[in-house]
Amino acid sequence: MAKTSSIEKNNLRKKLSKQYASKRAKLKALTKDQSVSMEDRFAAQLKLAELPRNSSPGRVRNRCEFSGRPRGYYRKLKLSRIALREFGNFGQVPGMVKSSW
Repeated sequence: MAKTSSIEKNNLRKKLSKQYASKRAKLKALTKDQSVSMEDRFAAQLKLAELPRNSSPGRVRNRCEFSGRPRGYYRKLKLSRIALREFGNFGQVPGMVKSSW
């Protein structure tokens, strides 16, 4: 089980990322637009830098929904490898069967 503080920190990052997504997208589009003057593009780049660091989607860490584990994460199921095995053994993952021979 991951530390509660690290899970909460990641949840805050997710929330900030959603909150600033539209503003960040507009500013990024402005900085890449070649038809806009260089001064305006530079001003947009400075405004982008003023946004909170944790509002960047790149800072969000994929974590297991069950345990909060950051490594061995399966995106499709939002579970870590350990939680996936546990749920698979109990037959709670559709289509997953524990092999035996």
